[in-house]
Amino acid sequence: MQKDPRIEKLVHKVLTESIRLQPNEKIYLEFEGEQTLPVMEEFIRQTIQLGGVPFYFFNDTAHHIALSQGCSEKQMFALGKIHAEIMEQMDAYVVVRGYTNPYDKTVLTAEEQGLFNRGFMGPVHYDVRIKKRWMVMRWPTNVAAALAKMNTAEFEDFYFNACLFDYRQFEQAAHPLADLLSKTNRVSICGSGTDLEFSIKGIPPTISYGVRNLPDGEVFTAPVKDSIYGEIIFNTETVIRGEPFSDIKLKFEKGKVVDASCSAGSNEKLHSIINIDAGSCYIGEFAFGLNPYITHTTGEGLYDEKIIGSIHMALGNSIPSSCNGNHSAIHEDLVRIMRPEYGGGEIRFDGELVYKDGQFVLEELAGLNR
Repeated sequence: MQKDPRIEKLVHKVLTESIRLQPNEKIYLEFEGEQTLPVMEEFIRQTIQLGGVPFYFFNDTAHHIALSQGCSEKQMFALGKIHAEIMEQMDAYVVVRGYTNPYDKTVLTAEEQGLFNRGFMGPVHYDVRIKKRWMVMRWPTNVAAALAKMNTAEFEDFYFNACLFDYRQFEQAAHPLADLLSKTNRVSICGSGTDLEFSIKGIPPTISYGVRNLPDGEVFTAPVKDSIYGEIIFNTETVIRGEPFSDIKLKFEKGKVVDASCSAGSNEKLHSIINIDAGSCYIGEFAFGLNPYITHTTGEGLYDEKIIGSIHMALGNSIPSSCNGNHSAIHEDLVRIMRPEYGGGEIRFDGELVYKDGQFVLEELAGLNR
């Protein structure tokens, strides 16, 4: 990707609006994939201009695979300890990932992935980084454009439009939904292959407006951990740990996944992901996707969870701002699009119809519709 004037605007938005970097603050900057080099340079340059101290780290999928295939448990935990100690010194963290091929990680076994999650991701990110000011981003690579079935220029326009829209205005429009979620006890979701019910009582909602992710645009909470009953089909393709799955169907009893299947992908691998640890078979997030510039699947979960007219639930770790007490080394978002062309569906809060076929039906929530 050639140097684009929108890169400077995006980096400025992240550092000044999302991270709110102050002079003398230390920021851990991580970049993955060769196509992130232009934005890596811009982040370092603007961090220095703002008076911050950049610690920058270049990564790559090939490096991750070499590490995971060769590391002993002792080595992995030692590496995690080094990065956790560095992260402890930081005031903020930004990662920009530009994958060359999202399926490369399929060469790793469940045991290798599990060791990386326990020895590195857990200590560095779930124990330390998540307590900092942080931002997780993707980058519009050629491969990402191909997976989204767009040409490169079209995908770059899609990406920058979705990242640079007015999130402050979105935040204001989302307050009525957050207020309603905070007053709701029972949520029920009905649709093709889906009949699910759970409680969100006492779990605070969060408006996600470009502070933690870009692109962004969602309102999330979490189910009371043991309250989920029924089944749901997530009617999109999802790539988890480099493995593609389609139409993941989950059945719950007392909040726990008791059965799982998919129409495409390995059921065995799906089960291994769900059973990585004690928390991976529970749900840590329930959310509405609300970004008006993201209208269809792209093959990238960070974008797809924001699709207008969709909901998503995450297997595994809950998010501190809307915590239900579930802890896990994974947080895997599964997306169900509720618009009519995807089969439609209804959501009720305490028996009242709130959301039908991807649109909010209450007047005070109309500002969030497409």
